[in-house]
Amino acid sequence: MLEEMNQVRQAVEDALALAKKLGASDAEVSMSKQQGLSVGCRLQEVETVEFDYGGALGIAVWFGKRKGSASTSDLSPEALKKTVEAACNIAKYTSEDPFTGIADPSLMVKDIPDLDLYHPSNINSDKAIEIALACEKAGLEQDSRIENSDGASFSSHQGFKVYGNSTGLIAAYPSSRHSLSCALIARDGDDMQRDYAYTVSRVFGHLESAQWVGQKAANEVLSRLNPRKAKTCKVPVLFNSEIASSLFGHFIAGISGGNLYRKASFLLDALNTQVFPKWLTIEEDPFIKQGLSSRAFDSEGVATQQRKIVENGVLNTWLLTSYAARKMGLASTGHAGGIHNWLVGAGGGDFDAMLKKLGTGLLVTEMMGQGVNIVTGDYSRGAAGFWVENGEIQYPVSEITIAAKLTDMLKNIVAIGDDIDPKGSIQCGSVLVEEMQIAGN
Repeated sequence: MLEEMNQVRQAVEDALALAKKLGASDAEVSMSKQQGLSVGCRLQEVETVEFDYGGALGIAVWFGKRKGSASTSDLSPEALKKTVEAACNIAKYTSEDPFTGIADPSLMVKDIPDLDLYHPSNINSDKAIEIALACEKAGLEQDSRIENSDGASFSSHQGFKVYGNSTGLIAAYPSSRHSLSCALIARDGDDMQRDYAYTVSRVFGHLESAQWVGQKAANEVLSRLNPRKAKTCKVPVLFNSEIASSLFGHFIAGISGGNLYRKASFLLDALNTQVFPKWLTIEEDPFIKQGLSSRAFDSEGVATQQRKIVENGVLNTWLLTSYAARKMGLASTGHAGGIHNWLVGAGGGDFDAMLKKLGTGLLVTEMMGQGVNIVTGDYSRGAAGFWVENGEIQYPVSEITIAAKLTDMLKNIVAIGDDIDPKGSIQCGSVLVEEMQIAGN
């Protein structure tokens, strides 16, 4: 894989040189390649075994403010030549855009630290199948009420990214990713429920065991059996750690350049204002070793950096690509391609402590639907979870809707737990919101 990455580096250099020779004023080339295997089983029968190997090289060229792009998976000299020529020909027929172009050269990455992202495994298909089957078996054997399965899946992949542009930058890094998941179906009388569990890591040895994942999936689905429908009311709502990150996902959409320059965000005038409680800070750290969203540069070659997105509840920065930044008269923040390891302030104690803080109200463990309007901040989504009284879970609930204004939800976060879910790009614990409208019976 590393030898192939070096070959791709050469192909990127060749494509850039050819674009310059053909008269392009600027150019950028990137390629991500991945190989690995994925297996899936259901009811202890193997359903899928897939071997992945692929990737494409993409090139963008500019003739002044006219842009053209093309891509190829064939890296032979002849194919590269045809691809670069195609991009150049397209550029000649596009309209001028005053905001297009490669990123500001002064913002380009200079040094690429080793973030320890590359841990390939030598797992073959037989071993992968063994892991998936053991995971599902552990779940199915947990309780007689678990009578069906949506299957267990295991995947192990490695790959690399190479990026270069006409400023002379050529940057590359390898990475790996391994995951295991299981989804089970339980029945009690006429009631059927489905739930799942999963684990993911850059390092295969850091995954939770197959038994742990299967048993967790079983415990999750059993706890949801025989739900009730909560009464319509206004109560505090606690989002468990695995779905709490979705709240910050809506916040990310609200402060992203594409929505801002289109005037399509509920946070249009929020920069340097208080959008969260004063005790809350959100830090971004792209340089966490083995982090799932760690990277030294974004998809435009702009260097990433540690920063406090929110400090003492105040929004410090937008999230901008080069294009959005030019539209807004600002500079890129290195967020082309997304965010990089958000660490959301905690301190509320473990999950039991968060239940005590909730008191009487709703614990949400699943969200359904897409009822979130980023333009207005209206939030209304289907939900399921548990009714809590005096800090103790009483019974599961389903078929309810929770609603509020996103601006109110963010400002009225009461506490964030220390039960941090490490499996995504937003790392936060369970989140307690002071009050939301519950629509039920």
